[in-house]
Amino acid sequence: MLHQETKYPVIVGITGASGSILACGVIDQLLLMNVPVIATISSAASMVWHEEMDESLGTALERWGDKGHFRHYPVGDLKAPIASGTYPIHAMVVVPCSMATLAAIAHGMSDNLLRRAADVCIKERRPLTLVPRETPLSAIHLETMASLARLGVTILPPDPPFYLKPRSLEEVVDFVTQRVLKSLGVTEALPEHMRYEGPANSTTAG
Repeated sequence: MLHQETKYPVIVGITGASGSILACGVIDQLLLMNVPVIATISSAASMVWHEEMDESLGTALERWGDKGHFRHYPVGDLKAPIASGTYPIHAMVVVPCSMATLAAIAHGMSDNLLRRAADVCIKERRPLTLVPRETPLSAIHLETMASLARLGVTILPPDPPFYLKPRSLEEVVDFVTQRVLKSLGVTEALPEHMRYEGPANSTTAG
């Protein structure tokens, strides 16, 4: 159920950081919820996808396209509607987000469609979530993230929920996906099985 009912799409930008499976999880879940998706994918992201995923990017795009409410615009297409602030969208996520893209967004460098769409979200004050994939983080990375956070951008590192004792990579991806959806206002809360309820053997004093 949508936290904020909308007919407008969510933009999913995919960059060349490691973590293609996170992007796949987010798009799959949005489409499963019948949320319209517009994707734009950098050339570096295409290369990383080829290295990390069993399903080819072309096959994934065809599979998503079969859902009927999915569109893809090449990253070089600055004439795409999402390059304009007059085009209504619900929110945007960049997942995974490379440090180069993060820095470009922070400095207003709208030299491709993905970065321009993020810049539009900031200027139009629409929800924007970045899922950075880098470790360790330098002072440059941290200062850049802080500058974006002060603008209202959500910085959401894909940290595993160790307290939930995940048993597989898929469970971690599912958790991060749900955190992304909540940050975008697509859902109101995490599924019950993903919420921390306190120590398993705790008792309540009467």
